Amino acid sequence: MAEVNGSGVLKQAAPSETHSMPSRTGLSTIEEEPGHDDSMVGPIVPRAKKRRKLDNEQEYLHALPSADMYERSFMHRETVTHSAMAIQTEFLVTASTDGHIKFWKKRPQGIEFAKHFRAHVGPVKDLALSHDGSLLVSIAEDKSIKIFDVPNIDMMAMLRLSYLPACAAWIFKKGDSKSKLAVAERDSGRIHIYDVRSGSDEPLASFEVHRAPVVAMRYNAAHDSVVSLDQKGMIEYWSAGDYSFPEDSVDFRTKIDTDLYALPKAKAAPQSLDISSDGSQFSIWCSDRRARVFWYRTGKLRRVYDESVEAAAELQKSESATYRLDAIDFGRRIAMEKELIADPDAPHQNAIFDESGNFLLYSTVLGIKVVNLVTNRVCRILGKVENTERFLGLALYQGIPGTGGRTKRMGAGISPAESDPMLVACAYNRQRLYLFSRREPPDTDEVATGRDVFNEKPTLEDTGPGEGGEEKEAALVLPRGAVMHTTKGDITLKLFPEECPKTIENFSTHAKNGYYDGIIFHRVIKGFMVQTGDPLGDGTGGQSIWGGEFEDEFSRNLRHDRPFTVSMANAGPNSNGSQFFITTTAACPWLDNKHTVLGRVVKGADVVQMIEKAKTDRFDKPFEDIKIVNIDVKMSVD
Repeated sequence: MAEVNGSGVLKQAAPSETHSMPSRTGLSTIEEEPGHDDSMVGPIVPRAKKRRKLDNEQEYLHALPSADMYERSFMHRETVTHSAMAIQTEFLVTASTDGHIKFWKKRPQGIEFAKHFRAHVGPVKDLALSHDGSLLVSIAEDKSIKIFDVPNIDMMAMLRLSYLPACAAWIFKKGDSKSKLAVAERDSGRIHIYDVRSGSDEPLASFEVHRAPVVAMRYNAAHDSVVSLDQKGMIEYWSAGDYSFPEDSVDFRTKIDTDLYALPKAKAAPQSLDISSDGSQFSIWCSDRRARVFWYRTGKLRRVYDESVEAAAELQKSESATYRLDAIDFGRRIAMEKELIADPDAPHQNAIFDESGNFLLYSTVLGIKVVNLVTNRVCRILGKVENTERFLGLALYQGIPGTGGRTKRMGAGISPAESDPMLVACAYNRQRLYLFSRREPPDTDEVATGRDVFNEKPTLEDTGPGEGGEEKEAALVLPRGAVMHTTKGDITLKLFPEECPKTIENFSTHAKNGYYDGIIFHRVIKGFMVQTGDPLGDGTGGQSIWGGEFEDEFSRNLRHDRPFTVSMANAGPNSNGSQFFITTTAACPWLDNKHTVLGRVVKGADVVQMIEKAKTDRFDKPFEDIKIVNIDVKMSVD
């Protein structure tokens, strides 16, 4: 096995691998084969080893970003921690520490914002796309799993867990009868399999292939199997069908014949995992700041790249201008690197393959390296001049925008006008996602046209308190609309903050905090109303955001004079908590001045009627649970 320092220069190599390694000088050492003379007496001079070469290397590189600087950056409200690229559906998805998820659509040049979800109460811990790019899963420490329909940019389901999840992976291919999702427990080695389209929170299967908690899983579609890693560095293979060892897809029977014990031997903990598009190899980024590349079928190490602080310091002493930095700049970057290593909550970086599987991309102190795995050389470094950002997680797009992610293979002639390769990077302690392309950023100092887009409004903490009570005024801005995502469909509400500000503040805050997520419609009376908002699910629970109950807010302008009126449920005067109902009959005048009207249904009345028609027991509770997936609040309603 060969280990390479940060420059891609050979450090050492086992005899079996030496033939594929370049020389220490990095120069081509191909020599003519010496002629054989039968009359020669004595030992024969060994034949010079040829340096490996990647055919059509420039064409492969043309399909990758090449600009020295990032072209654009966009904002989240909090630190961006995850990014995922759905090539087939041409969507980028990003997540941040406040639990928010954003969808971005790939355009012929760059991306365009599509939709924003307040998915979780706390930080997003993992974000995973299905192999066909149709489904997205997000997990967090709130013990919930959110499932998104990517092409329709919609939240379609939610799972409530009895355990803290660590990571997740989709384990199905397009055309499979079940959309299976694997979720690992944070505090044990158990893995649970769910069918997200079944509507059940119960797993199809649960098993334990690891003795330590699993930290990463990836589906290998080419072999219909899964690679999983645990905290102790153990690497396991298991079938996506019956969850057993996939004997037919590998060339070994025991790990003794492989290098799959390399991480425990090095006392390195895995932090991220990626699998090449053809399934032939996988990469692991480890706690010892090394990127390791394995062959899937044999379990043998292909490459190890050392990006530790010590390796960076050694490179700084080299004479190569490619790897040298200004002394002050280098010192600043090393200080940030040490801070990153010491931060237990810092997002993990990754090492990803390009579409061909010939190149590995990962972030370093110097910038983002693009390494040719065949020649074992660093081909380019992106973002080296960006000395204030330490890039981390990466996501790569190499398709042709507008064709469903289709790419042209080598030899077909990729036109620069068609393809728009894009690399998306998160950065340490940054609220932005950074886009690298083949274009350098525009040369301008104007904020409105600069490369750093201010797509989020500054918070009060960003701007400080204003004059003359501006801080108080900002705090009273309330939403005027909401979209309630249910298991039966979406219901759009118009809210009335002027008439009932306290009620709207209570409702919208509960919605933002995920209080209503997963709550059932516990009371349904045909020809009258549908009721929800009780976390206990029996009509006896729920409280306001202030704890306990709050007063009624009646208005002469808001009456129960039409169907699809949204009102607060209560047990008497001034006993409002979290429960609310939607009427389905023409008029209910007996409810006036007894229940606060907070909104009207402006879209999705058919969904309300569908819920109203559900079969119920003698307590008016539907036999089949109908749930609120989540509620998105909006400042206006279309």
